[in-house]
Amino acid sequence: MTWKLDETFSTSAGYVMAGRSGEGPAVVLAHGWPWSSYSWYRLIPQLAKRYRIHWYDMPGYGKSEKRSEQRTSLDVQGKVFGEMLEHWGLEKPIVIAHDFGGATTLRAHLLHGYDFSFYVLMNVVAMRPWGSEFFDHVGRHVDAFIGLPPHIHKAVVTSYIQGALVSAIRDEEVDQLVQPWLTEEGRGSFYRQFAQADERYTAEVEPNYGEIRCPVTILWGEDDPWIPLERGQALHALVPDSTFITLEGVGHLPQLEGSDRLTELMLDILPA
Repeated sequence: MTWKLDETFSTSAGYVMAGRSGEGPAVVLAHGWPWSSYSWYRLIPQLAKRYRIHWYDMPGYGKSEKRSEQRTSLDVQGKVFGEMLEHWGLEKPIVIAHDFGGATTLRAHLLHGYDFSFYVLMNVVAMRPWGSEFFDHVGRHVDAFIGLPPHIHKAVVTSYIQGALVSAIRDEEVDQLVQPWLTEEGRGSFYRQFAQADERYTAEVEPNYGEIRCPVTILWGEDDPWIPLERGQALHALVPDSTFITLEGVGHLPQLEGSDRLTELMLDILPA
């Protein structure tokens, strides 16, 4: 019952690599940027003892398709998430979303009509403003960054990923997070994500947060250097009857920075 990508499925945005493990109520994991489904690898074995866990690499990420001119923005990802639920035959799964996975699944639920039975939003991109000066700069100069020598590109990706963390993770985990972006197609996809980021894709769904149709728990690594705790609290205020839980000493990537605590918490809050 370990993380693996042994399924290939063709979506409207290109093929995706996916995996499943365990038996029980369906749970779908939605990763964010610049991560992949690998970011969940520590949680999957424990959650799979009680649930049927589903995961995939979004188009443009991880081991899924990356090609020039490929659209992988949040509007596209919201549609693809719905396609994956249909592919797996899931009508009302439990959904656990992180980072861009928040906006992706919120769009699928509130704009495209997919129902969830329980919803966990963890350090998610959901409210404007988001991004950074560096984010905007790269988006305006994609061609220049794509042309960086490989060793400098690797340093940029590694530094960017480490900038999300406040607690150390294993060197091999950093390597696994960085590796998908080091191929020729991965390098192009990495910088295209900056260019395709657009706040209008959260603006379209923000007015509907009060209409979420299932119980919601919002988790936040309280020292997140990318999306501050206050943003999570503001989201909590917009979602009626949601539960808000902070994770002390954790940054933007709780599933690796605080995996033991997060696993214990998930097994406590998720419905049986």
